[in-house]
Amino acid sequence: MSEDIVRFRRLPGNEDIPLPTRATPSASGYDVRSSDQDFSLAPQSAKLVSTGLNIELPEGMECQVRPRSGLAMKYGITIPNSPGTIDPDYRGEVRVLIRNEGLEPVSICRGDRIAQLVFHRFSVPDIVECQELGSTGRGRSGFGSTGIK
Repeated sequence: MSEDIVRFRRLPGNEDIPLPTRATPSASGYDVRSSDQDFSLAPQSAKLVSTGLNIELPEGMECQVRPRSGLAMKYGITIPNSPGTIDPDYRGEVRVLIRNEGLEPVSICRGDRIAQLVFHRFSVPDIVECQELGSTGRGRSGFGSTGIK
């Protein structure tokens, strides 16, 4: 059992919205649901969707908001700023920016799973300016330098 605890508070009127849950015991992502009233998302349009939840993360942990692969594959629903980041000092509502990249309108109902939350520990390094960096075999070779396939 993890010692980390992420706290959620349901906003008033959202008692019917489940807390984020993992679909399988080995899943890294926790599905989060829409608390908005049913709506249709037109092709090539975006909407900021409410989840009806506030979040409290432990210090040193971030929450990444990621697309659900099934929604992307079947309907073209994605998260344009993916992964979205929720910082540990944020206490507002978790909201998800979704976009319909498909060719047809997509209906989203209250309670539908719209995204997944993945939690990560992070470090806060000191940033230091220097005149020279250490060398490596790769050096400055960037995009595509280690091979295409």
